[in-house]
Amino acid sequence: MEQLTSERLQDNLARLKLSRAAEVLDTVVQQAKEEKSSYVAFLDHLLEEEVAAKEKRRIQTAMKTAGLPSAKTIEEYDFSFHPQLDKGSVMELFDLSFITNKENVIFLGPPGVGKTHLAISLAIKACHHGFKVYFTTMDTLIKKLKEGATRQKAYLSSSLVIVDEVGYLPVSTQEAYLFFQFVSHRYERNSTIITSNKSFGDWQELFGDPVIATAILDRLLHHCRVINIKGHSYRLRGTRFQNRFSRNRNRKTRSMIHRL
Repeated sequence: MEQLTSERLQDNLARLKLSRAAEVLDTVVQQAKEEKSSYVAFLDHLLEEEVAAKEKRRIQTAMKTAGLPSAKTIEEYDFSFHPQLDKGSVMELFDLSFITNKENVIFLGPPGVGKTHLAISLAIKACHHGFKVYFTTMDTLIKKLKEGATRQKAYLSSSLVIVDEVGYLPVSTQEAYLFFQFVSHRYERNSTIITSNKSFGDWQELFGDPVIATAILDRLLHHCRVINIKGHSYRLRGTRFQNRFSRNRNRKTRSMIHRL
């Protein structure tokens, strides 16, 4: 390619803010020469590079805006560590129809079973598909709700909000009411994912008021998919604590069998 033509192309690509196309122009030209590609095929290849780069930047920006604490994908989740978990029920969530249907998802289970991992994986998939996502912990959400009016209430308007660690810290009556208002506002408007180490039977104690707890659950569960994960902490696998716990459990099981 003539030097003058190359410089003019680079200048025009820069003006059009096609940075990736400018970056790979010489490589794509050389490849087109070697493969004797048509002008249309050359242009198609060059534009594909630009579109792919812009899409990657869009997703990275969406994930950063969402406030995700990490970038864990569903491919990284070890289903073999939780053989009782219905993998099919989990994978069905990744068609994201629950978002378009404005349904909720609740992941229940003890610490370390991967509730947050699954929630983040769904958030990443939602970002890929152009949904506005917001991630927060219960403690952080309560603090924001106490602040009242703010310029941006992404935790109310986002297509998908993940509230992590519900039940890990005590909640006052005022905080329970604020959380109820949050749930009520999003009810049948947008989707919410909750992760909690508390069974629904413990939510009355968690929120300190049976009326508020019932009202919260009523709205969350009306259009909801519940994934209950039973098992041990993946983070503690192979540790002395986990091995001791497994031995104690096996000893209790043998004792029960012996008594029978």
